[in-house]
Amino acid sequence: MQGFFQRFLTIYRPLISKLNELLGEYDLSYSLWQVIIYLKTNGPSSLVDISSHYNIEKPSVTRRVHTLEEKLIVKEIVTKNRREKIIQLTELGEEIYQLCREKITKLEYSVMKDIPFEEQVNIFEVLPKILENITKEKEK
Repeated sequence: MQGFFQRFLTIYRPLISKLNELLGEYDLSYSLWQVIIYLKTNGPSSLVDISSHYNIEKPSVTRRVHTLEEKLIVKEIVTKNRREKIIQLTELGEEIYQLCREKITKLEYSVMKDIPFEEQVNIFEVLPKILENITKEKEK
């Protein structure tokens, strides 16, 4: 479908701006939120796991994690393997996750208002398929 990328990208920036505005109340950004949500979903994880999941460079994840450590939102778990840094959410991180999740859920409902539920489900199911196709394309 010609023009799909342009249409998708026209909503991406405004959405990230809205998320950054919402998360800014907690001195967070969307890039920091990505680490928080990954840890909430997957539990204690390595920086390599996070960088692989989001397909971003490990130094970028390291900077994000360092910022979250300074804010006492994540902490390192001591392991026998000193080469691999494992992090997890702190109690404060869990609290901030819950507060932000509630606000993000409200935002999700507001941006999806007046869109029939079936269409919402279709979008929700199609986006991971697009990501899978993009990933397959990279492997060629």
